[in-house]
Amino acid sequence: MLQIKQKITGWHVGEAEPAAPAAVAPVAPAPTPAPVAQVISMHEKLERPEVLRGSTYKIKSPMFEHAMYVTINDVILNPGTEFEESRPFEIFVNSKNMDQFQWVVALTRVMSAVFRKGGDVTFLVEELCAVFDPRGGYWKPGGVFTPSLVAELGMILKTHLKSTGVMHDPELSDAQRALIAEKRAAFKLAQAKEASALAAEVEQAMSDKEQALADANEESFPASATMCAKCNTKALVLLDGCQTCLNCGASKCG
Repeated sequence: MLQIKQKITGWHVGEAEPAAPAAVAPVAPAPTPAPVAQVISMHEKLERPEVLRGSTYKIKSPMFEHAMYVTINDVILNPGTEFEESRPFEIFVNSKNMDQFQWVVALTRVMSAVFRKGGDVTFLVEELCAVFDPRGGYWKPGGVFTPSLVAELGMILKTHLKSTGVMHDPELSDAQRALIAEKRAAFKLAQAKEASALAAEVEQAMSDKEQALADANEESFPASATMCAKCNTKALVLLDGCQTCLNCGASKCG
C-alpha cells in the first residue's frame, strides 16, 4: 500500500494511455492461376488438315504379280508444346492388282475410321497379324514368316507406329542380352560342327555323277516360285498370265 505523507491539495482521474495499434501484416495478393493449356486429343470430329505427312511402304508378295504400296499419313497434335505427339490419321493401299480391290478399300476405310476415333490403336497390329491365308503364307527376307498379306499389313502398321513413338518394344536387360549372345554363339558352333560332319558323310557316300546331278538340281526353280498343290514342290510360277508348275507341269489354264 502506498503511504501519503503530504497534504492533498487536489485530485483528478488519470486515463490509461492508448495502446499502440498492432502492426497489420500486408495482405498478399491472391495468386493468379496459371493458364491451363488446352490439350487436343484425337477424336472423330477433328478436321483433316490441308497437308499431312506420312510414309509409304512397299509390299512384294510372291502370291501376287504386282507389288502393293501402303501409305500411312500422320497428324501432329498440339504442335510446339510439351504435349506434341504424332498420331496416325489415314491409310491407303494402292496396287495394279485389282482382284481384291473392294476388300482392300473396305479394310483401309475401317482402319482410317479407327485412327480418327482416337484412343489406343495398337490393338490393330495384333488383330491383323493373326489373319492366316488358307493357301499358306510366305517367307520374307531375314527369315520372317508372313501368314498372309493382311498380316504383312499389320507388320507395316507396327513398324510405322514404332517409328512415330506410338508403340515401344520392351527393352532387354544387359543380362538378357548377354544370355542371348551366348546362346547364338553356341548354336552357330553346333551348326558348324553338324554341317562339317554332314559334308564329310555326303562326300564319302555320293559318287561324282550323283554330286553333279545334285548340283544341277540345286536352285533350279525361281526364288519367287510358290507351292504347287499337286506335287507339293515350290515350283509354281506365273507364265503368260497362268500359274504353271515347273516341276510337274500342272497348270490352272489346262
